[in-house]
Amino acid sequence: MENDGATITCPVRFRQDWIIAADAATFFFSVGTNYASLTEVRLNDAYGKSAGNIDVVLVSLDAYGRVADFGALEVQAVYISGNVSGPFRYYMENPPARHAMEWPSKGYPSPDYLSSSRKRLAPQLMFKGGILNAWGKKIAVAVQRPFFATLPQLPRVSRGEAEIAWMIYDLEHNAADNRYQLLLSEMVYTRFKPALDEITVPNAGPIDRFVHTLERRLKKGQLL
Repeated sequence: MENDGATITCPVRFRQDWIIAADAATFFFSVGTNYASLTEVRLNDAYGKSAGNIDVVLVSLDAYGRVADFGALEVQAVYISGNVSGPFRYYMENPPARHAMEWPSKGYPSPDYLSSSRKRLAPQLMFKGGILNAWGKKIAVAVQRPFFATLPQLPRVSRGEAEIAWMIYDLEHNAADNRYQLLLSEMVYTRFKPALDEITVPNAGPIDRFVHTLERRLKKGQLL
């Protein structure tokens, strides 16, 4: 694999040896295919308006170095809620004295899985993924296992039928060098539209609960 040297914005935690690109290539291409990688590739719609940048595009090359095929790799890390910058600035003012400080309980950082899926992943799949799927091109999505576990149950298909490969990664501790290594633990195959429907269409609960909320607000006088 070759890299085009463009500025890369996908999270650092997924960049280790670019194994995510090598893993995606096994879904896009047959064994032994010569391919190159291009990062942050702008994707336009039919009207020339940007649908966003694709994190990594893997391009297979023919004997003359021309594009024979391609697939798109999207990386979705998990956002956090809470305040990181405040405690960090406080620590940096006097690291020797504050290295063992306790973070304030209010605003302690925690993973924001809901925002990561509905506000980030879903729109990417709808806009960029919609164009790629219309072109008949495969998509790979790299995520960490805890994030994938928060998604709805996606209808799985065989690898041969798949339009999306969900590449699920864990961080495994390597005792030899006392470091964590990125490890592909599972690859889940789905079709495009059924997976997108599961992520974007919520299951409606009983309407009675919402009516009860309205009545409670009315009793409290919470009006405009």
